[in-house]
Amino acid sequence: RGIVVRLTDKGLALIDEAVTAHVANEHEVLSGLTPAEQETLSRLLEKLIGSMG
Repeated sequence: RGIVVRLTDKGLALIDEAVTAHVANEHEVLSGLTPAEQETLSRLLEKLIGSMG
């Protein structure tokens, strides 16, 4: 048994806007790191998340 849930056009637009803003913020936050540092950070965060269960 299940229920199908769909977003309205307005909801889809809101999600698109939020994702775009999130990606822009991520780029801004990481802009102070070199690509190598970004890769190291990514690996460390993945390891941390993996250790949390």
